[in-house]
Amino acid sequence: MVTWQSPRSLAVLIPLDTADSPGALLVPYPAMLNVSYELVEHVSWLIYARRRELNSPWRRLGCFKQALLALAHLRKNETFAQLAAGFGVSTTTAWRYVDETLDVLAAWAPGLHEALTGLGEGDHVIVDGTLIPIDRIAADEPYYSMKHRRHGMNVQVIARPDGTPLWFSRATPGRTHDLTAARAHGIVQACLTRQILVLADRAYQGAGATVRTPYKNHREQPEQYQQFNRDHARLRAPGERAFAQLKSWRILRRARCSTRRIGTIVQAVHTLLTCNYLG
Repeated sequence: MVTWQSPRSLAVLIPLDTADSPGALLVPYPAMLNVSYELVEHVSWLIYARRRELNSPWRRLGCFKQALLALAHLRKNETFAQLAAGFGVSTTTAWRYVDETLDVLAAWAPGLHEALTGLGEGDHVIVDGTLIPIDRIAADEPYYSMKHRRHGMNVQVIARPDGTPLWFSRATPGRTHDLTAARAHGIVQACLTRQILVLADRAYQGAGATVRTPYKNHREQPEQYQQFNRDHARLRAPGERAFAQLKSWRILRRARCSTRRIGTIVQAVHTLLTCNYLG
């Protein structure tokens, strides 16, 4: 757990003019962030390395505080105005710090082929898709998922049998069918090449290759088919753990950012999930 104590110089009312609440005031306060100190320190070292690479000049916030600001945004889904008030910077600076940190973290996320390294014939993985909810936008039709009855972005995951995520895909519009997304990302072909058995739900029926899905339900389904479906569901169930971990970072429960940045956020969170000290 990390506690952020607002400096005394910030113990003042900060004006915030919005259309809904003109003349409103933001008041910074001490708060607890549900991540470990080691994780913040790890992210701060990545930021430090990036600053050294760019030969960056002096910044208003040090690497540790920039890491803390970005993690607060990801973990709590606080707005940039709220973050700016708490850390004593402008809203634009808060946005820039978060954006930079996301790019730094996303660069460390594994690619598809790297994630499957060491797996082959005799191994199996779980493939599934989820929807990252978004606010409605003007051209909203491609983002509306008929399956979930809401707007969002489709993200695919490859997980180990225990539910540990190996790889997350880039985000595609929510209208994209799971099977279409899996093929477009190269999941089906990559697993076929390595002869990795894939367990997936009925949304992936017709994938062929090494993908195994449940039998379709019929009124008089043979007992062996019913038993296969039960065993399949039992083996596939831990895959939900991957998305539970992903969405423990509240920004992915309802993304308010540009749809073009959601994929970067997912990759950044995956990098954080690979750390062994999440707190």
